[in-house]
Amino acid sequence: MAKAPARSLKKKPAPKGVVVVTGAAGFVGSNLVHALNQRGVTNVLAVDDLTDGTKCRNLADLEIADYMDKDEFLARVVEDQLPRIAVIFHQGACSTTTEWNGKFMMDVNYRYSKTLLQWTQQNAAPYIYASSASVYGMGHHGFKEERACEKPLNMYAYSKFLFDQYVRRQTLGSQVVGLRYFNVYGPREQHKGGMASTAYHFNNQLKQDGECRLFEGSDGYGPGEQRRDFIHVDDICAINLWFWDHPRASGIFNAGTGRAQAFNDVANAAIKWHGQGRVRYIPFPENLKGRYQSFTEANLARLRQAGFDHEFLTVEQGVKRYLDWLNA
Repeated sequence: MAKAPARSLKKKPAPKGVVVVTGAAGFVGSNLVHALNQRGVTNVLAVDDLTDGTKCRNLADLEIADYMDKDEFLARVVEDQLPRIAVIFHQGACSTTTEWNGKFMMDVNYRYSKTLLQWTQQNAAPYIYASSASVYGMGHHGFKEERACEKPLNMYAYSKFLFDQYVRRQTLGSQVVGLRYFNVYGPREQHKGGMASTAYHFNNQLKQDGECRLFEGSDGYGPGEQRRDFIHVDDICAINLWFWDHPRASGIFNAGTGRAQAFNDVANAAIKWHGQGRVRYIPFPENLKGRYQSFTEANLARLRQAGFDHEFLTVEQGVKRYLDWLNA
C-alpha cells in the first residue's frame, strides 16, 4: 500500500525574506500557507482578491505576516517596491474553465504571471507557479511535458499553455518551476462551488440524498469508469515545497500521481467513509460530448528525474483523509 507523502514538519532556518503566496485565500494557496506554517514559516505575505469575502475562512486558522490585494501587489512589483522576497508561490489565477472573456483571462493569468516572472529574474528570487493539466486538452497524444502533447481547448487552458510557452523561451538566471496540476481535491475548496472536486460533491450528495451521482459511460468507458489522475492537495503542497528546497531544479513538471483511477473509486471511497449510500448513474450531458476528458494520467518521468521520490496518496487514502477533515 502506498504511504502518505513525507512532509517535513521539522522547523527549518527562517527564510531570508518574505514568502509570497498569491491566491493565498484560494484552494491550493491556503493549503500551501498551512503547509508553510507546519514548517514554522509564518513570515508569509498573502496576496489575493477578497471581493468574495467568504474566502477569508480559508485563512482564519493560518498565520501570515501581512495581506495585500492582488492589484496592489502587482503595482508594487512594477514599481519595484517590495521587501526582500525569499520565494514567490504563484497560485493566483482565474480557474473557471467556462470563462470565455479572453481579455480578462489573459490579463489575470498570462500578463500577471509574466510580470512576476520578470521581477523574480531581475531580483534572483525563486518562482514556483501553478500551471494546469488542462493544457493537454483531450490527451490524445499523451501527458508528457512536450509541445506535441499540448492542445488547450478553452480560454483557461490556453492562458496556462501560453505562459508555459513563454517560460520555455526565456534564458533563466534563477529558479522557475511550473507545475501542471491534475485533478486536485482536498480541504479548503468549498468556495469553488460547482468547480469543486467530485469528492466534495459526493460527500454532500451522500449527506443530502444518500447517493453519489456519476455519468453514464462515454468514449468507450463504462458507467463511472472514466478515469482521472486524482491528487490530494497535501501532495501538491509537498511538490511545491520540495522544489523550494531544491533551488537547482527548474522547468515545467506534471503534478499528478501518475495513476489514473475511476470516478467509481472516488464514489466508493466516499460511501465507505459514510458507511452507507449508493451510486446512481445519470445521462452523459450532450454539451460535454467530445469535450470531456475521459482519461488523464500524469507522466511523472521528468518529476522523478528531478529527484522527487515521494509516494502519493491513493484515492482511497486521500478521500478518507479529506472526509475526515470535511466532516469534523
